[in-house]
Amino acid sequence: MQITKPEKFYDLVVVGGGMVGASFCCALEEALGDKPLSILVIEAIPPNANLAKQSSFDARSTALSFGTRKFFEGIDLWKMLGEAVSAIHEIQVSDRGRLGSVEINADEQNVEALGYVVENKLLGQVLNAKLNESKKISLLCPALVSSVKAIEKGMQLRLTHGDLETNVGASLVVLADGGKSPVCEQLGIARSIERYDQHALIANIVFEKSHQHVAFERFTDTGPLAVLPLPSIEGKNRGSLVWTLSVEQADQYRELSEAELLPLLQERFGYKLGKILEIGETFVYPLSLSIAKEQVRPGLALLGNVAHTLHPVAGQGLNLALRDARALVDVLISARERGLGVGEMNVLLEYVAGQEADQAITTQFTHNITKLFSSNNEAKVWLRKFGLVALELLPNVRRSLAERAMGLVKSKS
Repeated sequence: MQITKPEKFYDLVVVGGGMVGASFCCALEEALGDKPLSILVIEAIPPNANLAKQSSFDARSTALSFGTRKFFEGIDLWKMLGEAVSAIHEIQVSDRGRLGSVEINADEQNVEALGYVVENKLLGQVLNAKLNESKKISLLCPALVSSVKAIEKGMQLRLTHGDLETNVGASLVVLADGGKSPVCEQLGIARSIERYDQHALIANIVFEKSHQHVAFERFTDTGPLAVLPLPSIEGKNRGSLVWTLSVEQADQYRELSEAELLPLLQERFGYKLGKILEIGETFVYPLSLSIAKEQVRPGLALLGNVAHTLHPVAGQGLNLALRDARALVDVLISARERGLGVGEMNVLLEYVAGQEADQAITTQFTHNITKLFSSNNEAKVWLRKFGLVALELLPNVRRSLAERAMGLVKSKS
């Protein structure tokens, strides 16, 4: 529910009402049932603004794993997405200009779909509606955190909203305000950053032929090119493009007209779906691996891109963040049942310990795939040829990879 004036103290304050922050709050509300817990969400972008201004709900689309679908079903969000979601029944992986390819399909994995694709702005609308309907979650929006400091039992935030400034205390602050979190910077939380010297060009595109719910991952000499299936609109066969480019190419391509860019994309992707008829508005984002060196402090926890920002090659970023969110919810509910404070360090360390293996394996998987398939080094070329052939020939290896991608593998610590 929207509020205009916050209370002086909350059990939990969530900074950032994007996909991760909002999903975490909805999951926590569901898990609490009738148990009391005061929750405040602080979001900088007003609810009636263009959702493209909210970096979490920009022009991109997101691949949701089968595990994420289960998560959203558990908090009554999945049915609200309805026809905005396009299922992935098959993934075709290939290496441009070289032998070796693999197909992973849902039937082989005995699931309805390998994953799903949703446009971020549509997911944002559903999450915003869910927060606004909530009777337990207070939403202060638009509002900014101007300062934050540790206090004896939690954190104190200085909020700016409209012409007002307010001090708000919290037993626990959950930061979910993105990879460039100003609050994280204020607190002096260092990050380990590896830049890939790549940019992602993002756009919605229209094909001559229907995608038939197939997702394509095509590896090129500049990095992966992915096309994800989107629902058709007005008879147009739409897909979501994530095109990895060198920094120099990205600077050049962002200035090109649609007519100039079309043949370049067609040459890179090929004609699996016939001619590429349209390229929508393009956006370019730098790519890096960024990991916070602290995910918790007394009274503080990091979620989403502020904790770990991954290369989009394997579509694991949001799905990992939502597994983190689910784990944090479980730990906080358990702490309340044991009479512990939600901001106590031993409680938060329990969360970190539980997610450490999942985070490490997912991060390394994404990082290694990026390095392997963005290189023309002869040894790596032969390694990925062998890897694609092995995936094609060995169903058990293919099944293991698919299960991890679908978020159905629970890593052991």
